[in-house]
Amino acid sequence: METKKENKWNVPNALSAYRILALPFISYALLTADRDLFILLLSINLISDILDGLIARLFNLQTEFGAKIDSIADIGTYLMAFIGMITLEKGFVMAYKIEFILLIALWIVPQIYALIRFKRFPSFHLWSYKLTGYLQGIFIFSYFVLGFNSFYFHLMLSVSYLAYLEELVLVIILPKLQSNLKSIFLIQLQKKA
Repeated sequence: METKKENKWNVPNALSAYRILALPFISYALLTADRDLFILLLSINLISDILDGLIARLFNLQTEFGAKIDSIADIGTYLMAFIGMITLEKGFVMAYKIEFILLIALWIVPQIYALIRFKRFPSFHLWSYKLTGYLQGIFIFSYFVLGFNSFYFHLMLSVSYLAYLEELVLVIILPKLQSNLKSIFLIQLQKKA
């Protein structure tokens, strides 16, 4: 990234800010067990997450600030989705508790490690993370609207596990956190060049 002054006021950053501001309302939907409101607000957050990334890339609006605020919004949305599954679908979560515990552990370990080591959360925006976000968003939406699909659930879990392991390896091997990386494989190629 260039060292020029970033324009923090742009559409992708506004969408990320919206996602952060929506979190208390999603929490309210969970506290009141309003399943329809939860699905609606979480779906809007998931769609706006897709849109902010597309707009940032298409119009060359990617910034360091945008990567950080997007990551904070992602973490908040992700936590709300997990809490929503636990709150609204306790039986389902208990039936797959090992899978969910592993999913949460693999996601949280790199977050905590980065926070301890670098004093901030990672904002890599890896291709694997983008794929995971799409798969998880589709799973959550389709689960609440259409019902459970075992094959898709296990596909989503497998891809998620691999993405979280990629992030963990990067947090361990990189000397400093970088934003907007694509893949651990590209970083390895850059080191060899």
